[in-house]
Amino acid sequence: MALLLLLLLPLGLGLSLTSAQELNLQSVVRGNYDLAKVSGVWYSISMASNDMRRIGEDGDLRVFIQKIESLAGGSLQFFFHFMLRGDCVEVAMVCEKTERNGEYTLAYMGDNRVLLAETDYELYAAFHLHSVRNGTRTRVLALYGRVPELPHSFLHRFERLCRKHGLGPQNIVSLSTRDPCVMYRR
Repeated sequence: MALLLLLLLPLGLGLSLTSAQELNLQSVVRGNYDLAKVSGVWYSISMASNDMRRIGEDGDLRVFIQKIESLAGGSLQFFFHFMLRGDCVEVAMVCEKTERNGEYTLAYMGDNRVLLAETDYELYAAFHLHSVRNGTRTRVLALYGRVPELPHSFLHRFERLCRKHGLGPQNIVSLSTRDPCVMYRR
């Protein structure tokens, strides 16, 4: 009997871990964020944009998140990897807090606003970037996960979020298995 229990224990533990990674709509936060809970290690899962060149293979916005840190004063610091002439480059960018909870400004090639669209703090966060460069407006949505791959329920939710912002499935790029800098993660 004890042997049977020992054999079944890992199965039950595995099932509970799998179900723990399912999307819980009651834990989704869309405002009044506790940004200290956003701090930590993240992985790039998907991106979407109305300008696919900017998130394509050599796009200036095709970045792979490493971690986010909440700074004193409410700003956020993002640590990314991206490809530059075939090499992985690490960059840290500080997004300055605005008056709106979950909204930041970013000084990078134009006028940029970064908004935390929604999160559950534990498994995923979706960010929305509004970029204006040389009079051209670009929208980018990014789905980050606390684990390298998220279950389909999170991907479907991200697709719905993209549609809400006028972006269809043709505007979405999966990044979870395409991080060329994964070997440089800390």
